[in-house]
Amino acid sequence: MVIRNSARALVASLVLGFAPVAFCASAGTPATFNVSNLHSPGGYDGFIVTYRDGTRERTSPAAATQAVSAALSRASATSAQLRAGKSGAVLATYSRKLATGADLVRTSRKLSHDDAVALIRQIASNPAVSHVQADVIMRAGDDVRATDVTPFVPNDANYAKYQWHLRPANGTPETIGGDTVAYANRGGANVANAWNLSDGNGVVVAVLDTGITQHPDLDTSLADAGYDFITDAFYSGRSTDGRVPGGWDPGDWTTEDKYLAVNGGCADDDHPQEDSSWHGTHVSGTVAELTNNTTGMAGTAYKAKVLPVRVLGHCGGLSSDIADAIVWASGGHVDGVPDNTHPAQVINMSLGGEGACVDDDVTADAITMAISRGTTVVVSAGNSDDDAANYSPASCPGAITVASNGITGKRAYYSNYGSTVALSAPGGGIYPNDASSGTSTPYAGFVWQALNAGAHEPGAATYGGYAGTSQAAPHVSGTVALMLAAVKGANLPTPTPAQIRGYLVSTTKSFPSTPDEPIGTGIVDAYAAIDKALGNDTGNPGDDAVVLTNGAALTGQGGAPGTTIAYKIDVPTGARNLAFRTYGGSGDVTIYVKNGGAATSAAYDFTSARPSINSETVTVAKPAAGTWYVTVDAGTKAFANVTVLASFTKP
Repeated sequence: MVIRNSARALVASLVLGFAPVAFCASAGTPATFNVSNLHSPGGYDGFIVTYRDGTRERTSPAAATQAVSAALSRASATSAQLRAGKSGAVLATYSRKLATGADLVRTSRKLSHDDAVALIRQIASNPAVSHVQADVIMRAGDDVRATDVTPFVPNDANYAKYQWHLRPANGTPETIGGDTVAYANRGGANVANAWNLSDGNGVVVAVLDTGITQHPDLDTSLADAGYDFITDAFYSGRSTDGRVPGGWDPGDWTTEDKYLAVNGGCADDDHPQEDSSWHGTHVSGTVAELTNNTTGMAGTAYKAKVLPVRVLGHCGGLSSDIADAIVWASGGHVDGVPDNTHPAQVINMSLGGEGACVDDDVTADAITMAISRGTTVVVSAGNSDDDAANYSPASCPGAITVASNGITGKRAYYSNYGSTVALSAPGGGIYPNDASSGTSTPYAGFVWQALNAGAHEPGAATYGGYAGTSQAAPHVSGTVALMLAAVKGANLPTPTPAQIRGYLVSTTKSFPSTPDEPIGTGIVDAYAAIDKALGNDTGNPGDDAVVLTNGAALTGQGGAPGTTIAYKIDVPTGARNLAFRTYGGSGDVTIYVKNGGAATSAAYDFTSARPSINSETVTVAKPAAGTWYVTVDAGTKAFANVTVLASFTKP
């Protein structure tokens, strides 16, 4: 890549989630609606409405549109701007039926924040409505591009020179690229060892992003089979509205005046004008860049096929398009689009933004539909140094949410965190020793893959570094592809998305030190995850135990029958009332607790094994100081969405 001095990273930002609020004028289950995701200064002219089964609005576009028109009339009674007169009457027109079953209805002009809230509340007051939200924009987030690096000539040696993130996290000192300081690699994904078990052959990974570009180090054989789901010409860059075949990336630059926020675009002080990112090309490279081909760099599952699906363009893309793309990529039907002839076993979405994601959200519905088809959905946690529970799709039920760590294994300062994060993966720490500030390390602080040198339209193929949770997620997606290929090659049953999640979180490499914020069970270990999926469990549960934080609940834990997951917590001298708890979710777990070493069913100090439930508790009134271990044992049943909590009273 041509390295540019830029302070942005290209995680696309799906500003979609919401804090559900009930408002319904009739008896029965109230509708939910989303207003917390309304942050665009440009306003809103699209509204996604889910009507209840059995209502006329559910099956009749005319009735669906009439219902929104009626809501507009009611809203105008409390909103001066919506009244006919100064700005003219606002009209509703039907756009299309989404693959999730929701209807997209547009208004004849964009509404302000307050007017959009008023309309959404009125739509939700209709007893026929189950859920309503605005059709919000996805746009570039805050991943950081490597700066001031001299371009290099691609060859296979660049794997050894640059790609610390694919090597084992065993503490080996590495001097990356042109850096002069070596760092102990405790943050790599252990893909190099995983290649002894699998190469990803036969697995399709859909990358929902900006699309892909021609590159000698990428297999683009499915690029024409992909699809461009961007409907609006402003975002797609085409002369007319509408979707088109192919997952190619024509560029997403915002350097023209029409993309300025003052002109109705997106570029402002918080989102400066930028040349094209080629974000999808870089993410695709992490998933499946060609390896051992005497060219450039390596990818995680290098014989997997990437199915590029373009959902982000100039200033981003619309949430309604994202939802349809998720359904289509997983093999579902989308009206007006030919069915996908290469359904994906894995979907990678390196995108996210403000607003919690709950069951009724259109993105959550689409992800649920994908999972029901056996597709594993991996998403980035986001780059706001905030709780991922406040972002979507990072908090969508069922998605595997990935945080970012740097080469030393510390949480990247920008990475979102919290109970919705399943695990971490290398995304780049940017600063020396993965600190939160300083002078950027030009090479060791970034993840290196294929890119493009074009400022606007595609140019020469090249390579470059990015840092962000956008870079962390595809390491996990590639690992899932390796797992699926290995299981298929061994003639074993295909694991479900829930089982895959269990294998991933139960085999992570322990953080070298307790993270400053919780970011899941540890750092993805591709080799260990594949080994677990193949029925082996060679790890040491004591050495690789997941680090717990006092009083911080670790949610979303799960695994297949026979799975054991070890956790540990450091207890200081004088602490009191040490308690280990599991609760929620499905299954029937047993817990074993031990001080000073790994707890197993054959060696433990305390245990809790209540029949047929996950609510297990062990309490130690006056615990000895040291490291305490708790092992969660699935027994003969799979378990999912279980919460693990350790707490004690500080001295």
